[in-house]
Amino acid sequence: MPRIEQFNLPDLGEGLTEGEILKWLVSVGDTIELNQPIVEVETAKAAVEIPAKWGGVVHAIFEAEGAVVEVGAPIIQIDTQPGAGPIGPDDVASGGLPTPSAESLAAVQIAPAEGAVEPGLIGGPAPGGRTAVLVGYGPKTTTAKRRPRKSTGAPTEPAAPAPVAAAPATPVVAAAAVTAPAQRVQTPPARPAAALTGGGPVLAKPPVRKLARDLGVDLQTLTGSGPLGSITRDDVQLAAAGATATAEPVVTTAGSSAAAFGPDREQRIPVKGVRKLTAANMVASAFTAPHVTEFLTVDVTRSMKAIERLRTVPEWREVRISPLLLVAKAVLLAVRRHPMVNSTWAGDEIVVKEYVNLGIAAATERGLIVPNIKDAGRLSLRELADAMTGLVQTAKVGRTAPADMSGGTFTITNVGVFGIDTGTPILPPGESAILALGTIRETPWVHKGKVKVRQVTTLGLSFDHRIIDGELGSKFLRDIGAFLADPEATLLAWT
Repeated sequence: MPRIEQFNLPDLGEGLTEGEILKWLVSVGDTIELNQPIVEVETAKAAVEIPAKWGGVVHAIFEAEGAVVEVGAPIIQIDTQPGAGPIGPDDVASGGLPTPSAESLAAVQIAPAEGAVEPGLIGGPAPGGRTAVLVGYGPKTTTAKRRPRKSTGAPTEPAAPAPVAAAPATPVVAAAAVTAPAQRVQTPPARPAAALTGGGPVLAKPPVRKLARDLGVDLQTLTGSGPLGSITRDDVQLAAAGATATAEPVVTTAGSSAAAFGPDREQRIPVKGVRKLTAANMVASAFTAPHVTEFLTVDVTRSMKAIERLRTVPEWREVRISPLLLVAKAVLLAVRRHPMVNSTWAGDEIVVKEYVNLGIAAATERGLIVPNIKDAGRLSLRELADAMTGLVQTAKVGRTAPADMSGGTFTITNVGVFGIDTGTPILPPGESAILALGTIRETPWVHKGKVKVRQVTTLGLSFDHRIIDGELGSKFLRDIGAFLADPEATLLAWT
């Protein structure tokens, strides 16, 4: 077993081919344990923390924060036997040294002028008159040496002592000592205790990095005001305000980021991650499944009263209850009455599913995602409420696992929270129907022969006309409306 194990970016979900390094949770020289989270990666479906496959000491990190890495590409190396002495050529796992990415090289600081570093160190003058070289590509005829690192209490890899001349103006990255060029290891700099300038890595949390990307702010140009010199949200916003002081003011909605326009009065936003996958799925769905949308306006006054009564029950006082809970229950009961709605078009056959993996569309900072509750039809009302609460909270903090966003069979999107009456939603790929819940408003309504103010909403049901014809879609939507109009009576009649 090699002493130096190379960890490649794993396959994090169905159909995912790449991921963006959001944040390294470890640095070169850190001691780590088996299954300890080492890096946070954002895929097209979720932001996930990847655990270590081995315990030991971090030997090398190949990709910088913000780099987009293909699945299977090496991202880190781990010394699994840090106390075994100097590293030899047979100690490094096979596979060779990966080619440094542009993002990784961009995170490495430029070496000082020749003569500022002792010969033999990467970035300094090479013995024999050879020119200075990039990180990880030292002269073949000599052994690169590593500068001693200040003790941090964590074990460090053994290295031959080398006297260092006067400290250079900027940090220099040293390569780990090896005896064969095929096993040379690229070792980016460990993150210091304070933010670096001049092209080095910057301390900033993932939400701050995202805000900087959205506003077009280069974190390398900022001086952090946060703990340990980290860049804060205020630092980014102040920088963006200074850069756009001459631009026209931009009006934004609450919770959104102000657009940062350049001199050409245009902003270019890279399409990646959740937005990229969502766009591909929506285009595929729109041009594959023939969509039909029907609408139904419903008096949900009794549903709202039922919710208020439920909140007074002692066992439900700590539970988050909303109209969406009753809509979800209505969908599950209506699916039981009309199973064909919960199906998939599979070319030469229609696959009808007994289980209902109920998707709930959630708007997050990363974009729209649709995690689903597995086998929701078997849950009680209380279990359904708990599952929906956990699902939404996990989605909001960006911790939804890729498995929770695959295998959905029916989706609900709640556009009513934005004050919208209804919509014509597009089907998630592989599903035959999706329901839009509009806002609930006080509306004049004829009730028992008299015009009264009632709580009214509008439902929008889009479905795949290859599977669901007008009659089936209408009956399904009618049953959902009947439940919401009188949930208690309908629940007794249908169960």
